[in-house]
This record gives sequence, C-alpha cells and structure tokens, in this order.
Amino acid sequence: MKILVVLSRIPFPLEKGDKLRAYYQIKELSKWHDLYLVALYSRSVPEEAMRELTPYCREGHFLKQHPVRSAFNMAGALLTGLPVQCGYFYSQRNHKRIDKIIQEVQPDRIYCQLFRMAEYVRHCRIPKVLDYQDAFSKGMERRAQKAFPLFRPVMRMEARRIARYETDIFDDFEHKTMITALDRDYIQHPMNEDIVIIPNGVDFNKYSHPAVPKTHDLIFSGNMNYPPNVDAAVYLAKEIFPELKKKHPEIKLMIAGADPAKKVRALQSDSVTVTGWVPSMTNCYAQSRIFIAPMRLGTGLQNKLLEAMSMHLPCVTSPLASKPLDPAAKEGAVAVCNTTLQYVETLDRLLSDPHYYQEIAETGNRFVHEHYDWENATRNLEALFRKS
Repeated sequence: MKILVVLSRIPFPLEKGDKLRAYYQIKELSKWHDLYLVALYSRSVPEEAMRELTPYCREGHFLKQHPVRSAFNMAGALLTGLPVQCGYFYSQRNHKRIDKIIQEVQPDRIYCQLFRMAEYVRHCRIPKVLDYQDAFSKGMERRAQKAFPLFRPVMRMEARRIARYETDIFDDFEHKTMITALDRDYIQHPMNEDIVIIPNGVDFNKYSHPAVPKTHDLIFSGNMNYPPNVDAAVYLAKEIFPELKKKHPEIKLMIAGADPAKKVRALQSDSVTVTGWVPSMTNCYAQSRIFIAPMRLGTGLQNKLLEAMSMHLPCVTSPLASKPLDPAAKEGAVAVCNTTLQYVETLDRLLSDPHYYQEIAETGNRFVHEHYDWENATRNLEALFRKS
C-alpha cells in the first residue's frame, strides 16, 4: 500500500533520536510498502540525505520551514492556546502543500511522527497512525523544574498545553504508538492503554565490537544541544568526573555529539574531550571503555544506551534513564546510580575489577540483542497499517 510519512525533520544524518527512529522505520517499512516522505527543513537539504533516503522512498517532498515565519507562528500559538512547539513547526503554506501532496499521491495510510506535526493531518479522513514517541509534556515538566526561575512559568505553561494537546489529538488518529510503556502512562487520555508500544532498535551491523586502542575511559554521547543532554554532560564533567579523578588521576572523558551548547564546549580540558559532530559514533564508542549517561531530565528510551550495549561497553546510568529499561536493570545489564557518590563508586569498580566489567558488558550486549531489533519492532508497526 501507499504510506505517506510526515516528519518534522529530514531523517538524516542521524544525530537526533526522532530522526534515527524515522530512518530505520522507513528502511524497514519500504520492504513491504511504497513510501512517500514529507519532511520539513530549516537550513538546507543535505545531499547525503537524498542519497540515503532515495532507495527507500518513492518520492521525497522537503518543505522549507522559514525561521521568521516560525517565530510569528509561535506567537500565534500563544494566543490560540496551542503548544508553542506546534506553532514553531506549523505554517499554512506548508499545510496547503501537504494537502496537495495527499491529493496527488492518494495514500492508503498516513504515518505522522510526533505531536508537533499532527496539525497538518489530524483532520484528514485517510486512516492515520500517530507516533507520539515520548510523553513530551512530562519531559517539559521536568525541564521546567531545573530551568532558570524566570523561565519556569513559561515552561510549565507549555507543559500544560502539550499535555492538553496530546489528549486532544488522540481520537483523530486510528492508531497511536510510543517507544515505552512508561511514557504511555503520562498521556492523559482515558484510553491511553490503546497506545501500542513500538520500541526502538539497534543497527547491529553498524554498532559491532571492533578491536581498537582505547583512548578514553568514559564516554557520554548524544545531541549536545538538547537540554537534558547538556544538563547530564555538565553534571558528569563538573561533579562526577573530578571525584573519580582523585582515584584515577589519568582517566579521560569523551563527550561526543553534534552541536554542543556553550556550556558543553566550556567543559573541554586536558582530560575532557568535547568532539562536536563526528562522522562515526561507532568509532567513539570503540575507543572508550565505559559508557555513562547520568540523565536527570527528559523522557523516553535512551538510544545511546542501546548503542553502547551493542558495542560491549558496560553502561552506567540514572534511575530516570534506566526505568524504560527496567528488565535490563533487573538482569544486571546496566548499573543504576542515584547519587554522585554511587556513580564514583560504580565507575571505580568497573575500572578496577575486570570480572565486574566483563559481567556488565556481556549481560548488556546479550539483553540488547534479545529485545531491541529494528526489524522485529517495525513489523509490529507495519501490522497497525494493515489494521486501519
């Protein structure tokens, strides 16, 4: 069947979680269906994106998102009660273009990723699947708690608007999906149990276990302009790492990921490497001994944990990040820490005890292979299109 995929970003390169999920789902869905991609862009369309997506999409429609117009639309959202994030990604011009694409393609199904794009298709009569992905309202609520006091009221207002909107659009889509059951419970709709859990996966061919020299003891990765990652990087480099360095003076930390914020760039030192964008995150993992993700904000499943487990790295993380991986924590696939002291003690043990290191690494690798496979996960998504 023909499926129109509607995204807020072009799903390549894969430096953001929503792009990663969309790319691999498109790759798998193309085995069974004809895909027609609609994606917004604000700067330019990367040439490598065209090369990567052409084998999987019959057509690719990339719609310009103008920054000035987005700013006006955000102001308009404030007046209408919509989440500001919806205003940022919405424009009447692109809505008309998407309507025209729908008329020309005549898709059998529409797949919309993220609530921020729902306004474009929510009233279309074609059967639709909405991928909430995460509970963004809960994520914004958590960010508000850590925000600068002046911004907290605005962020709390946005969290309430997102929560209301997540509920309002629920009945406009025949099927809804999320990455984790934990986030499903945060959607404030009486039928939220109808949301189908479609987990992420790992590209096991890409994230394998090459034998290369280790240049860094610890690694933290992700989009380094995303506030939860910025918070985790600063906490790691300024509070955990200095205490660990007292026991292991020669240790080195790598903070790897695209578009590092000013706070992250400031962490660069003789023992802390801030890479910025890298062509291959696989190489960064391979050159490191331990993966650490001391997440204190955000929602959803951390893809970075899955990738590191696939690379045979022992993983250390927070209760917030491990909760979607609850079975993994119970099986000893990740080490979970609540305090700075616990992080330091766990990392010290991993650096000093080869048996413990190997136990966590092998258990994590086995777990991710058993539970996080793109082909199997997307097969469950494909079944929803057949049900509509």
